Amino acid sequence: MKDKKLSAPRPSASVLLVSPENQVLLLHRVQTSSAFPSAHVFPGGNLSDFHDGEVPGPDDIKRHEDSLPYRLGAIRETFEESGILLAREGSINGKPLNIPNAERDKARKAIYQNEVGFVEWLQSVGGVADTENLLPFTRWVTPLGQPRRFTTQMYLYLLPLSTGDDPAIAAARSEAMIPTPDGGVEITAARFDVASAWLEKQCKGEIVLFPPQCFLLHLLSQFLVGPPSGSPSPSELTEYYCSQREKLRVFLTTVPTTSDPKAAKHPTAQIPWGEKVISPTMLGIRQSDKRPILGLDKPGPELKGSDRGGDWERVVLVKFAKGTAKDVEVRSRDEILAEERQIEGTAKETKL
Repeated sequence: MKDKKLSAPRPSASVLLVSPENQVLLLHRVQTSSAFPSAHVFPGGNLSDFHDGEVPGPDDIKRHEDSLPYRLGAIRETFEESGILLAREGSINGKPLNIPNAERDKARKAIYQNEVGFVEWLQSVGGVADTENLLPFTRWVTPLGQPRRFTTQMYLYLLPLSTGDDPAIAAARSEAMIPTPDGGVEITAARFDVASAWLEKQCKGEIVLFPPQCFLLHLLSQFLVGPPSGSPSPSELTEYYCSQREKLRVFLTTVPTTSDPKAAKHPTAQIPWGEKVISPTMLGIRQSDKRPILGLDKPGPELKGSDRGGDWERVVLVKFAKGTAKDVEVRSRDEILAEERQIEGTAKETKL
């Protein structure tokens, strides 16, 4: 029982933050980071009882469900790491809360050092966390066998198409070196870019993306496709970005989550993206390049036997070396397994 508790996944939350131009924010972690070293990641981190409230214990399956502590943790960590504050003036229906730079940085440091509670600070400046506009977008549970395990609730947050003069958002648009409350121990820079551009950089070896980030960017790249061609008017530009967002919102709630007839028969196809739980499992080693093939349909040991699950339709190929990931690729499960069967068949014929 003691070992089981030691290996229990720690609650954490992360935000896929989408800019007014429908670009996605990634933070660059330092090489010595305690998690995802050298990688580009979504803002987020561990929940805090002090700031966010308590979640159910390790033996309660509700620990792995979306709840207010996860939402507060996601917004707090985004603020601490990037300076972008997902909050409203007065109430959830108020306009976005904008804080002067000096006051913002002072608050980030005080919250990081637990000198003041996040919700308490927000109330002191007349704000409330914008928890209502966080859209759940999968949960990831670290498989057994890893030294550190997490149960991470992912959220999507669409920044308003007009953000005024928010300095943190402006800085991230130009890959600013953002001062962080930990003095740059974990994060060095933040930047918004098109989802497909992040994936292309990973393919070229210019950045490191771990499977969860690569997988979710792959899904977003189907909808958030970058700026339009030509010189559209402001109203046409707004309509263009709104259309992308609406298609993405529909995708998050539609079931079955696949158009493939075979994949649609799997129970996970009836779980909307906002409720999917993914704990990668090894399906085998790809014979052509020796990359592990990770299945994404299982929810992890804590949820075994429940009705939770992930995505059966796709797999992730990846090489792990020295604590980092490279050559990450999202592919169709059927395509990859068909390739493997063909290689095995060819090998048998050659021996004959």
